Amino acid sequence: MKDSVHFITSQTVKTQPPLTPEITLYLATEITPIWQATEAHLAEANIEPPFWAFAWPGSQLLARFALDHPDRIKGRRVLDFACGGGLAALAACRAGANHVVANDIDDMALAATRLNAGLNGLSVETRSGDLIGSLPDCDLLFCGDVCYNQQMADRIVPWLRRCASTMEIWMADPGRPYAPKTDIERLAQYAVPTSRELEDRTERQTSLYRILPA
Repeated sequence: MKDSVHFITSQTVKTQPPLTPEITLYLATEITPIWQATEAHLAEANIEPPFWAFAWPGSQLLARFALDHPDRIKGRRVLDFACGGGLAALAACRAGANHVVANDIDDMALAATRLNAGLNGLSVETRSGDLIGSLPDCDLLFCGDVCYNQQMADRIVPWLRRCASTMEIWMADPGRPYAPKTDIERLAQYAVPTSRELEDRTERQTSLYRILPA
């Protein structure tokens, strides 16, 4: 844990994502140095790429919508699936969720989430592991930027539809071709600022959907 904290704080800066200035995160300002540092520092541990160090469009939109619509969050149990640095989870806390769990397969992401929660004076439970196939105990499940390739979408979307029979599912996606096109309800759409180091443009038209049950 001590090594993770040092790595995160030394490779990032405290800043606010463009769409959510209310929340401060430890974020990378350039992609190449942190990816090289991750490879050099943590290759032996078979670490995941440092997705947690960036405020991706989907997590920004989830967070913005939660902050703008606290009536849809207050008193609910929220799970932020594939949470990265925990931006959406922190927004749910700030919007009045009863309990928030941030989940990721990358323990470094969970360490970053805990640090980010501390920065903002918020409390989030972190949970490691692959939840796909399980039935999480929550009222509302967040997922952002998860349909980045066909293989991942084919695994995640059917699971989300099964989960939607017992909980509400919000998916935020920046126009990836593999995201679901049917049996969804659009909740919001924003032009989300991004970086050319992560995307092929400076902003992405990003949509927030409610996934309907299978």
